[in-house]
Amino acid sequence: MTNPTGRLAGKVIIITGASTGTGPVMGKRFAEEGAKVVLSARREELVKEVAAAAGPNVIGVRCDVTNEADVAAMVKRTMDEFGQIDALLNNAAAPGQDKWVWEQTLENWNATIAIDLTAAKLCTREVLNASMLERKRGSIINFSSAAGWRGDARKTHYVSAKSALRGFTKSVANDVGPYGIRCNCLVPGSIDTELWQNYARRRAGEEGVAVEDWRAATFASLPLRTISKPNDIANLALFLASDESRTITGQSINCDAGGYMNG
Repeated sequence: MTNPTGRLAGKVIIITGASTGTGPVMGKRFAEEGAKVVLSARREELVKEVAAAAGPNVIGVRCDVTNEADVAAMVKRTMDEFGQIDALLNNAAAPGQDKWVWEQTLENWNATIAIDLTAAKLCTREVLNASMLERKRGSIINFSSAAGWRGDARKTHYVSAKSALRGFTKSVANDVGPYGIRCNCLVPGSIDTELWQNYARRRAGEEGVAVEDWRAATFASLPLRTISKPNDIANLALFLASDESRTITGQSINCDAGGYMNG
């Protein structure tokens, strides 16, 4: 049952890349706060399972966010089901394959840019035209990465996409601000998900150290000596999607235990 007094009561939210990682956590959290939620991902069966577990006002939709027709169909399904769109979370992302720049292939580069950057543009355009511009309200949240600040080695493809998302966010914020619509960028550091745990094992293997030692060294470099959990990301995303952040726009906000400090 929808929570009529929740922080997102009466709002309709789309979350892309929602079948694994932080997506399911955000979907459940938003539903608990009264939102009606559309979760999208390429794996239809999985995202529908995740939606069913998140609550009665959550639906799962298959969508390849790099495909214009798929994105248009996802947004149309949302409008058909719920009649409006109040927030879009451009959460879909892919790390690509780590390669030194002299090894970087066009295929790896283009595939990463398509998912991590171009998809945000496609989804943003569709929700604006379908609902937000006419209603003169809405919140768009892009998901970058601390790697985009640091410029990590062997990640020219990923760093370029995630850095560009911050610029995209500012430009969108200026475009849509006069219509009462906000656009912000959430910048996570490491998040303790299965994806990051696999990455930690790989990096530890490359460096010839125990994974526990690699994790400990990683945490020791952070002021808070810890790593974000999916709920930490969900809490910040909830704030940015809600009216509590009504005068915050064009910002890139870090959630990374102090790993990168702006200013």
